[in-house]
Amino acid sequence: MIKHTLLTLALVAALILSACAGALPGPIEAEASAAPTLSPTAAPALAETTVEPLPTVTITYAEDDLLAEERSPTATTLALEGDTVRIDGGGAVASGGVVTISAAGTYIVSGTLHDGQLLVDTRDEEPVILVLDGAEITSSTSAPIHVANAGKAIITLAEGSVNRVTDGESYVLPEGTDEPDAAIFSHDDLTINGSGTLIVSANYRNGIAGKDDLKITGGEIVVTAVNDAIRGRDSVAIREGRLTLLAGADGVQSNNDVDAEKGFVVIEGGTLDITAGLDGIQAAASLTVSGGTLTLKAGGGSAAASNAGDASMKGLKAGAALMITGGNLTVDAADDALHSNGSATITGGEIVLATGDDGVHADETLRIDDGNLAITRSYEGLESAEITINGGTIDITAGDDGINVAGGQDGSGFAGGRPGRDQFAQMGAYHLTINGGTIVVDADGDGIDANGTIDMTGGTVLIHGPTGNWNGALDYMGAFTMTGGLLVAAGSAGMAQAPSPSSTQYAAMVTFPSALPGGTPVRVVEDGGATLLTFVPRKAYQSLVISTPEIIRGATYHVLTGGSVEGTVLDGLLTDGTVTGGTQATSFTVTEIVTGGGMGGRPMPGGPVRPGGTRP
Repeated sequence: MIKHTLLTLALVAALILSACAGALPGPIEAEASAAPTLSPTAAPALAETTVEPLPTVTITYAEDDLLAEERSPTATTLALEGDTVRIDGGGAVASGGVVTISAAGTYIVSGTLHDGQLLVDTRDEEPVILVLDGAEITSSTSAPIHVANAGKAIITLAEGSVNRVTDGESYVLPEGTDEPDAAIFSHDDLTINGSGTLIVSANYRNGIAGKDDLKITGGEIVVTAVNDAIRGRDSVAIREGRLTLLAGADGVQSNNDVDAEKGFVVIEGGTLDITAGLDGIQAAASLTVSGGTLTLKAGGGSAAASNAGDASMKGLKAGAALMITGGNLTVDAADDALHSNGSATITGGEIVLATGDDGVHADETLRIDDGNLAITRSYEGLESAEITINGGTIDITAGDDGINVAGGQDGSGFAGGRPGRDQFAQMGAYHLTINGGTIVVDADGDGIDANGTIDMTGGTVLIHGPTGNWNGALDYMGAFTMTGGLLVAAGSAGMAQAPSPSSTQYAAMVTFPSALPGGTPVRVVEDGGATLLTFVPRKAYQSLVISTPEIIRGATYHVLTGGSVEGTVLDGLLTDGTVTGGTQATSFTVTEIVTGGGMGGRPMPGGPVRPGGTRP
């Protein structure tokens, strides 16, 4: 719902389209053919639209990041034997259950250590490789695996092995320090690879944490943590592997908010199953998903939205930029499913979202170029100060607005502890641009709500709802300029709007005497008998707005409701089939850009309106 004062409009009791002379014909019982296929990009082609290139985050993998060096002729073996450790080779010493590794090289670890630690402390620039081959390490007072100093640390999970790392509920730390704070903790770059299994039980705080770059390129990794499951201060990059994460706070986090070039998360592949008390994946700077299969549940899921308070319980959250270029994502979040404090861009992927707040939210800009996006549950579907849709398939179900173009910030959780109650600034050039794609909206609030202007040059937009007269299928403050594409919007009549007279493509708006039940077909038929289109709204409707390149100036069209539909109905639009029967409701002749709308596309109050928006 647009946050500004609207004129109180009386419900239009009569048909606004009454320009055709003489009485309307009676019921039409003859069979009507289905509409011809309509091109969603009939006016300027998407190929002619300038699309700015995306910024990219490049992850560099060294050979040892990808190759699991499980055995080496010079490797040192660490045989864990309860309370003691048997060492065969150089570079490591054991004392009181603590194994200190002081030289670069490969260390093969197996057996059980009841209450001890693997401590890496070397000034060598070469990597320390820990090959876990059936190792079980427990510490009651610190991190079971602690990399204090190393040029680089690599944990390799040996093929066929199951490895366990468990810490206690409290750590004994040096005075004045708060680290380590994870069951596996590294002050330097850390890579986890291999094909074995790693099970981490983090009872103190975090599961796996690195102060620099953290890379995962393989393995079966299961983390249960009272705080964050996986943290990399500078970055987290996941290329392969199967991760199951259960976190009291964030599932995956990169939290460097000091250096603008760091604090990013990149998901390139693998399978991630994340259940998080707070955010599923959070990056202080950018978050990129280009592949993999992600299943995320944040804050108890969309059904738990009322319990979120001011906490951030988002699915994917980026401090500056969120980019999805591929992959399969399923997100169920109490807060926004996809969120950016700056920009959000979707250029591919199979995405299914359920949320207690916004499906996709960006404080500044949201751009969708391609991909399949289904928002099955939301307060508002898409929300940003500036939204551009160039392509893709978007299906939105919203308890309030389907697409909301508004300003302001939503960087925390829920403003005031309630979903959708963001405090937006009443300033700025808020803008929605639709150049292509297919957009289907099922909204209880406004279908499209713009606190600014709308430009549509191509694509297909189908809107079902709202049913309440305090909302409209279209609601905008500036102008809605339509130069191409297909628009069908069915909803309530009290706040209904059509495209603006500034458009170059013809549009028509029909208001019926009373609401028609959801599922009642409505047809627009040319005077010669050919069907322009048939639409089957999912909800009750009293207003219908259509715009398509097929509408011709000077032509007369008849509007029929009811009848029996046989054929394929896709998102409400009959694409192949026929309609039998039905009753003619009204007719109109196209004489102006907007037939049947006034006041900048809004129906004029106080009685019937002639086609073109003039009062009789």
